Amino acid sequence: MSLILGDIRHAYGPKTVLQDINLEVQPGEVVCLLGPSGCGKTTLLRLIAGLEELQHGRILIDDQVIADQHRQMLPERRGTGFLFQDFALFPHLTVLQNTMFGLTAVASKGARRQKALQALEQVNMRDFAEVYPHELSGGQQQRVALARALAPSPRIILLDEPFSSLDARLRVQIRDQTLHVLKSSGVATVMVTHDPEEAMFMGDRIVLMHQGRIVQTGTPVELYSKPVNAFVTTFFSDVNVIRGTVRGGQVATPLGRVASAGFQDGAEIEIMFRPETVQVFKTDAGSPLSGVPGEVLATRLLPGATLVHLRIAPQAPRNFVATNAPDTASDNLPANALESIHLHARVPCLFPMPEGAHVHVHVPMDQVYVFPAESS
Repeated sequence: MSLILGDIRHAYGPKTVLQDINLEVQPGEVVCLLGPSGCGKTTLLRLIAGLEELQHGRILIDDQVIADQHRQMLPERRGTGFLFQDFALFPHLTVLQNTMFGLTAVASKGARRQKALQALEQVNMRDFAEVYPHELSGGQQQRVALARALAPSPRIILLDEPFSSLDARLRVQIRDQTLHVLKSSGVATVMVTHDPEEAMFMGDRIVLMHQGRIVQTGTPVELYSKPVNAFVTTFFSDVNVIRGTVRGGQVATPLGRVASAGFQDGAEIEIMFRPETVQVFKTDAGSPLSGVPGEVLATRLLPGATLVHLRIAPQAPRNFVATNAPDTASDNLPANALESIHLHARVPCLFPMPEGAHVHVHVPMDQVYVFPAESS
């Protein structure tokens, strides 16, 4: 069953919280609504569920209009399953009774029981059918809530920050299990999260929102590697930022000259690249010709990587990342191009060079993003 949102707009009093939202979710697809707090993603989820009355636009499930300006189908008739942030399990009901709660359309109690047990089997919780919620761990409660949402065979599954209450290690395990259950069910899924890593893990597509609008939609790879602006770039990871002024289609920086096609001379721009794209070489290890000399200021070991703090000296060689044009005299460079800069590099595993080591630094041209300075 597909979900279609057309021209959705919504406001609370004078404040517009959603504007020009258009989206389609295909059967079996997991789409993550991602964005900072207050961007409108939870409001959009509530509109789909029928917990908020739609003010403008249309919502269709399997080509059936369930909400527009003239009609609002009741939430219980929309065929949606909703997994709340706090799981919302009834404390006085057993796991089985909680899972049976939404099966009102099934006439026979025996059939309801069997359907609920099948849903619990999907999430590996059948053995806990007679247990009460307070006897379960947070991860087990989450799986019961998912079983309850899946039991009525909904057309759409909606998840609102479903892993936010779990600790870090358990969150990784439970979201992996949840993804397998959702994909095997074949149901269209919309999930709200503010965590970029979670969205990249769970989502077939990510819808990144900001101030009530969709900024960019695409696969995790597309949003990470081809961001449309500085907001998208910085939302997914820390970035190194160098500011400069366009002159002759280039920007002079302490790293050398960076091509800036499409910007007028005099434009202030930001050059961005992620720490994991920064390559660090020993000065005697055949550093690439396009590299620049630098110094290791500090190293910090992280899980699976080392964060290296680098100082890039102002006496950079000619060509940084994006041009093979010959360098010009240094007296034509702006002042900031003759200053040292501080960069971060994220390198795999243990970093073999000590603090104070002299290195060469290289950043591949296809992993550098250039945006107007005002965009961030």
